[in-house]
Amino acid sequence: MSNKVAFVASARPEAQQALRAMIANYGQCDEADADVIVALGGDGCMLDTLRRRFADPRPVYGMNQGTIGFLMNDYREDKLMERLDRAERAVIYPLRMKTRTIDGDVSDNLAINEVSLLRQSSQTAKLQITIDGRVRMSSLSCDGVLVATPAGSTAYNLSAHGPILPIGANLLALTPISPFRPRRWRGALLRHNATVQIDVHTPTLRPVAASADNQEVRHVESVTITEDRNKPLVMLFDEGHALEERILQEQFAH
Repeated sequence: MSNKVAFVASARPEAQQALRAMIANYGQCDEADADVIVALGGDGCMLDTLRRRFADPRPVYGMNQGTIGFLMNDYREDKLMERLDRAERAVIYPLRMKTRTIDGDVSDNLAINEVSLLRQSSQTAKLQITIDGRVRMSSLSCDGVLVATPAGSTAYNLSAHGPILPIGANLLALTPISPFRPRRWRGALLRHNATVQIDVHTPTLRPVAASADNQEVRHVESVTITEDRNKPLVMLFDEGHALEERILQEQFAH
């Protein structure tokens, strides 16, 4: 791999300190000219860096200077170039969220982890779920629902008791958030190329917000979710610690 590396960092003090140290050791390349982007911070920093990669194919290698760092490698200042040379690639694809609000406004956003719908008020959300043009659930009373990618299945989806998906499984997780009726519904596994449409019943009385990761649209009436295979993202992981291995380990955590 070329030595053309661009370092980026979150605002956390430890990440900023690491940024100064890495630039002193390896120099700094402009992001537009780099062969690889090294992100210093937590998973939020990695997601922000990946979002800037929708327009280009540059891989991102993260080093943990944040809290959880599930998507990051261990931070070390030495032998970075050797680590990059031996790194394993993980290719992931984002979700495209198309929303229509009660005012008729239409928006289009991309999500790396998940698209989630959540109630905006004390009123329970009532949702209709359609998969590939067929209504699968005419009325779901809940706090919300989400569609997660394999890369995002260990994030909010896991907290909502959704399944962990291996990278490369070509599946999406459809997971309810605090379902009230039907009370025992725990969600579904969908093909990666499924089209999910979620319509909000009485959206004025029971307002719902939709989020593509941290990009929120409020007072939605209808949301359509598809995988976008035209926007591949490449992450790099240390040899033997690839994302697929981390997801497998997470399933045996106790």
